[in-house]
Amino acid sequence: MSRKRALIADTFCLKRRRCAADSLTGETHDGAADIRSSIQYLMTLFSRKLFNDTLPLVVLKHQLYSLHTDKTSVDKHVKDLRENGELLMFQLGFDSEAFALVFAEDYRAKVIQEETGRKTLGTVEKFLDKLIPSCSDLSFNKDKMLKEFLFSDSEITQLVKSGLLTVRDAGSWWLSIPNSGRFIKYFIKGRKAVLNMVKKSKYSEILRTELEERRTTAQVKFQMKYHVHDIIGADLVECIQTTSGTVLRYVDGNN
Repeated sequence: MSRKRALIADTFCLKRRRCAADSLTGETHDGAADIRSSIQYLMTLFSRKLFNDTLPLVVLKHQLYSLHTDKTSVDKHVKDLRENGELLMFQLGFDSEAFALVFAEDYRAKVIQEETGRKTLGTVEKFLDKLIPSCSDLSFNKDKMLKEFLFSDSEITQLVKSGLLTVRDAGSWWLSIPNSGRFIKYFIKGRKAVLNMVKKSKYSEILRTELEERRTTAQVKFQMKYHVHDIIGADLVECIQTTSGTVLRYVDGNN
């Protein structure tokens, strides 16, 4: 008998379970250009209108695992894109293994859009100029902020108030996406609802195409495909290849 777990535990567990990639584009290569293209594809599933165009386009790193079987290669090329200043990564608060990816210039544009006309604009621009060219940090300690980035305590406070930094612990801060609270809320609710759809299907499994074609609900505000890439990449479902197509099976317990 498999162990039963509370749905919320299933929802946020990102334990890795091997799942065959089933890219809509048939993409199997893992070069940096291919990873960039996959990120761009996933971003087409993100709705700016849902957030009144206040957020940059956001994808989760593990969504890439639904398109590429070689996770080590994905991680390597994501790291390369971050180190050359093209991509920023953020640790999301609801799970230690949930990382958001945003193109640096999109992030800059949205942050400046929100800060225009505010007294904090100069400090924010100074931080972006330090951050984007080659910074691949997820968090910053006070020593780095004061001595390397040359920010004062008051400027750090301004960055926290502007939402670019969130407190990690005493004397350190996470890099963050301003106004991302609603995104996280919608994402969590949507994941839970889509997993419930799979769980409540006959034998707790459903054709991927059937799930992707389902209409969204009050709990699912993103496109269904956005969530399908999430639950596959996070190994919350198993992928089973059949003559009818890929079947997604609800994962009931992990050893």
